[in-house]
Amino acid sequence: MYLQYGKRIFDVLFVLAIAPLVLPLGIAVAIAVRWWLGSPVLFRQTRVGGGERLFTLYKFRSLAPPPGGDPRAVTDDKRLNAFGRFLRSASLDELPQFWNILRGDMSVVGPRPLLDIYIPRYSPKERRRHSIPQGITGWSQVNGRNAVSWGERFEQDLWYVDHRGLILDLQIVLLTVYRVFSRSGISKPGVATNEEFQGTIS
Repeated sequence: MYLQYGKRIFDVLFVLAIAPLVLPLGIAVAIAVRWWLGSPVLFRQTRVGGGERLFTLYKFRSLAPPPGGDPRAVTDDKRLNAFGRFLRSASLDELPQFWNILRGDMSVVGPRPLLDIYIPRYSPKERRRHSIPQGITGWSQVNGRNAVSWGERFEQDLWYVDHRGLILDLQIVLLTVYRVFSRSGISKPGVATNEEFQGTIS
């Protein structure tokens, strides 16, 4: 019953419950992003949702403008200043995704939505992660976040697909709060964010 109807109800009630905190915080972050990084304040990118349905994911911008306006001119680590690192380490750049949850693009808990260019790179087993709504946090986020390998992340995603439920979702939400405050697993050592998934090696 929870997986069929309750999870969506849980998502909406959760977002509404934290809205009094998220809305003023989001406004403050938006003003800070505009001041420190300029326009646009929001970063938009196509991601893959449940059932491999494509949607536009929203985040607060965390990278400084590239020289000459060409994002290929420098690597992300050169554009990620102290303010951007703070946004990412505190997960404040993720706040606009609560709008994605209200829209039904995402769930509170589930595998993280990844780039659409990855679809042909997955193995048939790995594509099972798209059989459920993708989440703002998930089992892999509380068990290493971006610090673990792609293979480990996908195994954790598939474990969640097979074991998901209300109690596990509540556990993941609580662990997410702890991980955010401990700021662990934000990226791999020596990588500003996360390495591109190149495909499964068979």
